[in-house]
Amino acid sequence: MPSGSNLRGSTNLRGWLLLAVAIVVVDQITKFVIMQKFVLHETLYVTSFFNLVRVHNTGAAFSMFADAGGWQRFFFIGIALAASAWVVWLLRRYPQQKLFCLALGMILGGAIGNLIDRVLFGAVVDFVQVHYAGYFFPAFNVADSAITCGAGLLIWDGFKPRKPEKPEKPQEPLSVGRE
Repeated sequence: MPSGSNLRGSTNLRGWLLLAVAIVVVDQITKFVIMQKFVLHETLYVTSFFNLVRVHNTGAAFSMFADAGGWQRFFFIGIALAASAWVVWLLRRYPQQKLFCLALGMILGGAIGNLIDRVLFGAVVDFVQVHYAGYFFPAFNVADSAITCGAGLLIWDGFKPRKPEKPEKPQEPLSVGRE
């Protein structure tokens, strides 16, 4: 039977994985709606600084490697799979670090959301466009937002002072045959 701390760790892991699943669901629903309502490159001007637009990004952040000839799809799929496995390992390894795990759960959800797009469409569907005075920030989506917020939380967590970890109390040896 698992010890109390292992049981708590698995419960925490489930919570962080549920956060990731919730991000994936919201991300995929919003992308589905955009793909149903907008044709590629169609723009809806919402405010003087915010548009909804349907674009497909075959590259990485800010469309880096978008014109790389196709190899990047499988490269980024591999990176997303490896990163997701590593994040789950970190979540299992450090369940007591709440801010760290919150950040990782957000990054995991975003990575999986964009991974689904790459597998299904060969590109990530982006639709949020922010602009000011003729300058346009690259379009992004819910998954990108989760990854960015998670990365910000990781930076914040890195600056927080750490409490020294208490060494585990050694277990008493079992006495067999003694009275």
